[in-house]
Amino acid sequence: MVSRPNPHELALYRSVAFDLAREALTDPHSVETIGWLEDVVKLLEATRNTGGPPPVAETYFAPEQDCPAKIAGLLRQARSKVDICVFTITDNRVSDAIIEAHERRVAIRIISDDDKSADRGSDISRLAEAGIAVLSDESDDHMHHKFAIFDHCILLNGSYNWTRSAANKNKENILITGDPRFIEDYARLFEKLWKEFS
Repeated sequence: MVSRPNPHELALYRSVAFDLAREALTDPHSVETIGWLEDVVKLLEATRNTGGPPPVAETYFAPEQDCPAKIAGLLRQARSKVDICVFTITDNRVSDAIIEAHERRVAIRIISDDDKSADRGSDISRLAEAGIAVLSDESDDHMHHKFAIFDHCILLNGSYNWTRSAANKNKENILITGDPRFIEDYARLFEKLWKEFS
């Protein structure tokens, strides 16, 4: 009689399978998709094992870690919808990834600060001209949030402005989580702000 593998052995087999798949692929986007799929499988397995939301989270700190690459990777992995609520966007690496996602027919909505959208280097007008739905607060106060929700299953939040100075100079942070409790809270906030600024 063959015994069933224990959880540790299953995790090892899964890891080996994904490593083999990554080695067989040459297209960078396919490799990123495999990484995304592996994360989804881990998330589903953790949910099944605990019976509740998995306590899965990742942290990134600028300028030591490549925050724009992580944000661009999440945008490339998005399949249906991304809601972005950020003070400003001036990093073309991120803006290009937003436009690429839009061109793949991912529904993207962006809320940004009206004062910052007029700054030199701001990509907000460029994103709107590309056909992406963009709103700004149009008030004397600042819309200072910095978060994004990817496919209603991943939340990115933190101090990190989506700018080159944040990537290269500032001390910044982002937290990425799949915890539904936080995703729901931020999704409600996004809808409230979208309605308020429409």
